[in-house]
Parts: sequence; structure tokens; C-alpha cells
Amino acid sequence: MLVPIKSLLYNQRTWIVLLLKVAITLSAFLAAFAIRFDLSIPAEYWPRITSLILPLLAIKIAVFWNIGLFRGWWRYASMSDLVQLFKGNLYASILFALYAGPVYRFEHVPRSVLVLDGLLSFVFAGGVRFATRAFRENYFPMLTGSRPDTCRVLIVGAGEGGRMIARELRANARFKMQLVGFVDDNPRKRNAIFQGGAVLGTTKDLALITQRYSVDEIIIAIPSATGMQVRAIVEQCRQAAVIFKILPDVGELISGRMSLQQVREVDLKDLLGRDAISLDKAKISNYLQGKRVLVTGAGGSIGSEICRQVANFGPDKLVLFENAETPLFHIEQELSTAYPDIHIVPIIGDVRHRSRVASIFDEQLPEVVFHAAAYKHVPMMELNPAEAVNNNINGSRIVADAAHAVGVDTFVMISTDKAVRPTNVMGASKRISELYVQALSEESKTRFVTTRFGNVLGSNGSVIPTFQEQIKAGGPVTVTDPEVTRFFMTIAEAAQLVLQAGCMGQGGEIFLFDMGEPVRIVTLAEELIRLSGLQPYDDIEIVFTGLRPGEKLHEALLLAEEGTLPTHHEKICIARSSVPSRAMLVAEIDKLVIVAKNLDFDAVKDGLCRLVPEYSPLAARPRAKIIPHPAILYNQNVGSLDG
Repeated sequence: MLVPIKSLLYNQRTWIVLLLKVAITLSAFLAAFAIRFDLSIPAEYWPRITSLILPLLAIKIAVFWNIGLFRGWWRYASMSDLVQLFKGNLYASILFALYAGPVYRFEHVPRSVLVLDGLLSFVFAGGVRFATRAFRENYFPMLTGSRPDTCRVLIVGAGEGGRMIARELRANARFKMQLVGFVDDNPRKRNAIFQGGAVLGTTKDLALITQRYSVDEIIIAIPSATGMQVRAIVEQCRQAAVIFKILPDVGELISGRMSLQQVREVDLKDLLGRDAISLDKAKISNYLQGKRVLVTGAGGSIGSEICRQVANFGPDKLVLFENAETPLFHIEQELSTAYPDIHIVPIIGDVRHRSRVASIFDEQLPEVVFHAAAYKHVPMMELNPAEAVNNNINGSRIVADAAHAVGVDTFVMISTDKAVRPTNVMGASKRISELYVQALSEESKTRFVTTRFGNVLGSNGSVIPTFQEQIKAGGPVTVTDPEVTRFFMTIAEAAQLVLQAGCMGQGGEIFLFDMGEPVRIVTLAEELIRLSGLQPYDDIEIVFTGLRPGEKLHEALLLAEEGTLPTHHEKICIARSSVPSRAMLVAEIDKLVIVAKNLDFDAVKDGLCRLVPEYSPLAARPRAKIIPHPAILYNQNVGSLDG
């Protein structure tokens, strides 16, 4: 029955609106006379009222039609609709006064009635519109009632993000959610009302408010919240034993829009996140917009995110250079769909093949290059040192040489904190890549810069996906050492700072990113287990397996002898370091490449030591078992990644 009625109302909408406009116009006109004469209209005025009805309707309906007041949807009434309604009533009242004055010389047509008529017509029409919207958005639950399948939602944060979520929640009945109210730690917002919901207390009151108002779900809507703040809120949600979700941080909200569609489960990067990054978008746009940009390793975690964020700045051409076919296919499809106006060029190739790289650069003539292609896994490179030399060192040299040869404007190389006092092959290979790019910068017109940062949360093959798979399998979760720490960034955060660093400096700099405080890997494991709805050590065991060859307990971002210089960006500084001559580097790298091709691993490590004096390989350590929890001893010997 409801469907035919809705269909009838929709099909006959214009006539229904017309009848309502007529009713509102007549009601306002009669009410104006009634107010003017204290609700007792003299008999001699009724003939004049009767004679004015048809001209009044003709003038007002014509104005309303021409100004578009018949085309709006009352359920979505907004401030702009209110302004349009005011204009329509003002114009109609002026035209009616211009008619009534000359024709009747205001005889039995009091001027106050004309003013009151315009005001009342505006109030009545606006009231009907906003009452329709308020009824539809359930501002009158005593009239509409609550559906049994409606989810009662409490929003944490009464700022812009929270209010936008509340507005959409009310406007879209399909979400089947009812706003209970807000909590906010700003004392000035206490008891304030936003979008029909009151601020009921602070985050410390979450458990009490959840119980008192029968809350089914909590949405954390503070996109700028730090990891510490999110952790505290999540702990309160856990104590309240209620479902909780989060609006992504501003790093993920590239478009700046916030929507219920973007609300998701809380994950680890929310708990470890830091202050939002402030980007100088004007400077980034200056060197990316309308330019030819090439990204190596475009299918990887960092490379693909760099591609996405570069695309936001409107390059003329975006060249995706990748060795793996399937990841290249996926990122090319994603970008082509999201950015149809950008020329996307997917290229399969290997940075280790000089002729192939040279031909690509000659053909595409990139103006900006982001070099993200590299082997990154520490244990894997310990077992395959020759490949670290061929890919990380020689591949980087080949790409840098090609950029120099074709006159690329800006070349940004992605490095790692493991290049600092390296204890593993991967870190040493990246340190040599840093040195070569710095040395080439002194001879080139290309601005060569290097970015150095720590681990990226959720990147392919990193510790987080490994832990998630172990939790899914029922455990145990394996950690190398209870004291091991690492620096972490989100993928979006790292890519944003890479883009920012690209427009800074004159060339030859190594830019260090503010990674915040190092995080204990065991803390990651414990939080991931809790986010899965389980308890660490009780539901899921944590086993400590001992550090593997090449791994350190703690990473650093800076060599002791480097020192730093500040930049205009609070999260980026410059490492100062001396650089050997390019000729010496070329000679030593050539030797390394030869012994790598001969698979002489001892000679490879000797070569790494010559080029990186601070490189100190760690011997293999026994995988000692640690007691992870009182009264529990684990005897398994299971490997793990520590990031």
C-alpha cells in the first residue's frame, strides 16, 4: 500500500505543491488581515479581500514558478532554499503592492497588511519545508516512532567531522541509524545541540552514557585525533562493550569530504597515528601539475600510493614503471578509472636493465621521477645479497643516470631508516644508493633528493599483514624480541611527505621524516589481537623467537656524524653528510656488480663494508624462547617478520 501512495505523490507532485502554495498564500493573506484587526476583520473589508484573492494568487504563483520554488525537494530544505524562498516572497510582495496601490489606492488595503502578508507567507512556506525535512529526518521520534531494527548511534567529537556524519545520518534513512547525541571533551560544547543531538558528556563518560541511552554503536569522528587520543577513546569503548568505528584521518580524506560511507572499523594505524600532516599544496602543485611524472615500483605499497597522490595534482602524464605484471595492471586500472583526464602509461620493465631504462626515459621524457623500486625485506636480502646489489644499488644507479641523461627536473629516491648504521645487506645497499644519488647531484642539473623514513604500516609483506594472518589462523603470533622497536608511518603519510620533500631543497639533500616515537613490536601484536575481539596471551599466544641475522633491536634515522638542518616543514629535516666522489663510487659499485654476478657472497659483503664503513653485519643469533606471560611457557620455534 505504501509503495502506490509514494508513487502517486511523486507523479502528482507538481499539483500537490501548487495546492499547498495556494493554501499557504491564502492563509498568510487572511492571517495578515486578522492580525491587523486583532482577529476581528470589519465587514466592509471582506469585499476587498475577495476581489484581491485572484490577483494575489496569480502574481505569487507566477513569481514562485519563475524563481524555481516549485522544483525544490522539501525533504532536503537548506539555508540556500531559505534564501531563495525569501527572495521569491519579497519579489511577489512588491509586485502585489504595486498592483494594489494604483488600482485601489490602498483603500481597504492597509499597508501593514501587505507587509504582514509577505512575512507570514515566508514563515508559513519555510515552516512547511523544514517541518517536512525534520519529520523525514526523525527529529520528532514521538510522532514517527523508532523502528526495531534502528541502530542507536553515539558520535565522539562534535566538531565538523561529527556534525557532517550526524547530518548525513539523519538525511539518509537507508542507514537505519538514529542519532543519540555527541560526546566531546571541549567544555564549551557541553549541553550544546548540533544537528538535533546534544553533547551528553566527555569521552570519560562513554561507558555511563552508552548504558543510560542504550547506545548500539559509537562512531569516532575526530579526523585530526592523535594515536594516543584514539587509543584512549577505544579503551573507553571497550569498557562500554559496544561496537565502535572511526572516520578516517585527514591523510586518508584527500578530497576533504567526510561521509558515513567512509566510516570503517578501527585499525592499528588509527591507534598509532600522529598529528595530521600539513602540506604546502601550492608548492607541490607547482612541480607536479601539468608535468610528465614517472614512478618506479609503481605497483608496490609506497609506489602505488605515490601514484594516487600525484594524480590528485593533475600531471599531464603519469608513467607507471613496474616489474610485476599483476600489481601494475591493478594500479593502472584504478588510476584510469579515477582520473580519466590523465594520460596513464603502464610500462613493464626492470630497473636493472640499462638499455630498457634508457629507452623508456628517452621515449617518455619524464620531468619528475619518484624512484620507489627496491627490495626491502631484511631477512630475504640476507639470503640473497647479490640481488640486493643488482636491484637496490645498480638499479638505482641506472635509473639515476637515465634521469641525469635526459635532464629530469626533480628526482626523488625513497630510502629507509635501515640505511643508518646498517647491520644488514638491505640497509647497506640503500645507503650506497643514497651516496650515489648525492654524488651525482653535484654534477647534474637535475635536483636529486633522497627521503629516508621507517616502516610503513600495512605495506605488502610487512609485520601487520603477517600478524593478521597468524591471528586469523588462531595463533600463535610471533615476535622476534620483547624489546624490539621500529618507527612506523602510514602509507598515506609517507607518500605525502615524499611529495612534499620533492619540492624542497636544491639537490643532494637527504630528507628525514618525523617518525614520532618508536613503537614496540609486541605492542603492535597485542593491539591487533584486541582489535580482533580477542585477548593477548589468553585467546592468542605471543611467542618470542629471537632476532634473526641482520636485525637490530632499535632503528635510527640519523648517523651520529650527520647532524640535521631544519626546513620550513615541521615534519621534515635535512641530514648533513659528506659524500665521496662519484668516480670512486662508480669504480666500487662496478666491482660489487661483478662479484654479485659471480654469486661471491663474501666478496659482496666485503664490498659493502668498503663503501659503507659503518656497516657492521650481525652474526646469526640463537632463537631463544622468552616467557611472554606469567606461568606460560612456549616451546614452539616459529619465524616472524618484525617490519
